[in-house]
Amino acid sequence: MIKPVVVAAAVIVVGCLGVPVLLAESILGGGVGGGCATPVTRPTDQEAVGGWDAEQVSIAAVIVNVGASRGVPQWGWVVALATAMQESGLRNLPYAGNRNDHDSIGVFQQRPSQGWGTPAQLADPAYQANKFYDKLLTVPGWQAMPLTQAAQAVQQSAFPDAYAKWTDDATRLAEHLTSGTPGAIPIDLGQCVSASGWTAPVHAPVTSGFRTPSRPTHNGADLAAARGTPIRAASSGTVRTVQCNVNPASHGCDRDGSPQIGGCGWYVDIGHTDGVITRYCHMLTQPMVTVGQTVAVGQVIGLVGTSGNSSGPHLHFEVHVSGDASGASAVDPVPFMASRGATLGI
Repeated sequence: MIKPVVVAAAVIVVGCLGVPVLLAESILGGGVGGGCATPVTRPTDQEAVGGWDAEQVSIAAVIVNVGASRGVPQWGWVVALATAMQESGLRNLPYAGNRNDHDSIGVFQQRPSQGWGTPAQLADPAYQANKFYDKLLTVPGWQAMPLTQAAQAVQQSAFPDAYAKWTDDATRLAEHLTSGTPGAIPIDLGQCVSASGWTAPVHAPVTSGFRTPSRPTHNGADLAAARGTPIRAASSGTVRTVQCNVNPASHGCDRDGSPQIGGCGWYVDIGHTDGVITRYCHMLTQPMVTVGQTVAVGQVIGLVGTSGNSSGPHLHFEVHVSGDASGASAVDPVPFMASRGATLGI
């Protein structure tokens, strides 16, 4: 069973290169530190579990995925799940006028008027989960609190004792989503988030580099991951583009491309701080994110494929600077990611 954990003054974890790293309590409390987080794979189709239907389990998986991607301890996932169970029944509820509590929206029933975000932002369960964890991680000693006290410190509910009754349900669902049971989300123990908040989008060898002599217009690096490998956001940010880009357009992106087909196939652009943009090309199917969505570092955004101008499954990964998504702003992603503590290639 997942239980609350009291964090000591310092904890030893394994760092991104397999080296033990000493993390202070304040770093762990803030989410991602210098060690390896354990993000989980967001499912595209979940089965019913313990009375919760497939839609509810998928929303629960998003909540767990966001927490794990940020390095939030497991007790935080349970607190978040129990809160969502009480507030919405694990449903992404729309604004319903007088039938809602004031202007509450979504899974956690967060309110635009209280500064949680815009109605469009709060329509995204991943955004709401991020906002919940943002507040939870500011609560001193939350990991040692009873669930209802930790949840209430975030939600400020008129019925603060209501969260407690969901403790067992939330614990069992969190355990299911991260266990080896059928339909569970596999934990990727190799996924590592650097102290600066960056991670490799896939773990695979670099097979074609940035603007090599043989490919002077190649504005990224090709990572030879297998078909269907989860692609993760290299850092937290906002989705700028989700598009099928092929030439001719009639070929589409829902089938394999070839060297004779032009374009990036299914691809995603994510905007990060300091004007950095990351691009992820040749996805297998339509990406799992939408334009305007806030994503967490390590969150799964799509699957490796070979759509567009591609001779086989791989991720074409680009980094752009100065807020410019054109080829003129592209930089070599290998040294860029190394400078962020996230090494590309294996």
